[in-house]
Amino acid sequence: MNFHLFDLAGFIGVLLIVVAYLLLQLDKLPSSSPRYSLLNAGGALLITVSLIFAFNLSAFIVEVFWFLISLLGLWRSLSTKKNSKSGQQWPQ
Repeated sequence: MNFHLFDLAGFIGVLLIVVAYLLLQLDKLPSSSPRYSLLNAGGALLITVSLIFAFNLSAFIVEVFWFLISLLGLWRSLSTKKNSKSGQQWPQ
């Protein structure tokens, strides 16, 4: 079995996602944290890069959505933090 650079990228991506989930389950990192979303987005991006070289459509689709949802979480987290600093609240 040959281990290529894209395999390493995918391995690191999986590691980032697993670490994010582990920290979430251990109550060390809340899901609303920008770091949680960054770990997930980075992991999904690295896995997507590895899938470009060893393509699998279903895995590719999952990782693209994982990345986009993580970006949404990051945006919400940063927006909430910005609005709380300015004294604004999201409407309920």
